[in-house]
Amino acid sequence: MNEQHIPSSSGPRSTPISISCADSVVLGGHLWLAETAKPEGSVIINPATGVLARYYHRYAQFLARHGFDVLTYDYRGIGLSRPQRLRGSRYRWRDWGERDFDAALQWLAGYRRSGPLMVVGHSVGGFLPGLAEHAPMMDRMLTVGAQYAWWGDYLPHRRAALFFKWHVAMPAITALCGYFPGRRLGWLEDLPKGVANEWSFRGPRFERSHPAAERQDALRRMAAVRAPILAIAVSDDELGTVPAVRRTLNYYTGAQSILVSLHPIDLGRDRTGHFGLFHDSYKESFWVDTLSWLREGRNPWSVSA
Repeated sequence: MNEQHIPSSSGPRSTPISISCADSVVLGGHLWLAETAKPEGSVIINPATGVLARYYHRYAQFLARHGFDVLTYDYRGIGLSRPQRLRGSRYRWRDWGERDFDAALQWLAGYRRSGPLMVVGHSVGGFLPGLAEHAPMMDRMLTVGAQYAWWGDYLPHRRAALFFKWHVAMPAITALCGYFPGRRLGWLEDLPKGVANEWSFRGPRFERSHPAAERQDALRRMAAVRAPILAIAVSDDELGTVPAVRRTLNYYTGAQSILVSLHPIDLGRDRTGHFGLFHDSYKESFWVDTLSWLREGRNPWSVSA
């Protein structure tokens, strides 16, 4: 996703921050503060795979303008958290949840001024929270197209093309280059080898990409999440389909969840896709609707999947 979203000059401004992970990796991010002494709550925005945190900055600014403190950050290997040399790095997809999100969650919990501690997760960003040891600290989650890229859940008429792109071409290019040069190809940002390969080779059960001795612990952490989840799927999302989102929710066995399937026409559009809802052209529709869930835990859409 190469489009950049730069917040407007008016409204809440951000402060650059650094987040130290348990393994000493330092992540770059921004803190957006509500202009009130008693915010509605605190929100972490988890990006999709290969998407810079700055893509979500306008949404973060929108939430801050409506009374929330918001943390945005880049996962290790991406954007502000990219090392000087990506080739040869040992970063894995699971690290983004087990280490990066866990560190971000603890950071914001330590800073929190008032209100619940919440997460907005896009794509894999809605799956990663369940891998964090401190995930029980969350009070509420909103996910958009949350999935972990099993090809069998892709939109049927796009499945063959997507399988070739992400599960044939990507691992071959990654093996050749030592990392995935997504930016050069116009396919998202560059990815560490471990991240690209976990995406390419993951099957219908995510835990099978973990060593056998670690699988039960990963499932335990997913089941320990108690935060209510409002999960959004969009009918023309080729990756985050209803089956894919439901597959993710099935791991959150300890949390109450609502799955809502929206159609572009519900939003006054012909197309929305996997990335559209975080474009600021949705600020008067979808963005406003999300406030009901974040403020009150109320589902603003009358239909569920």
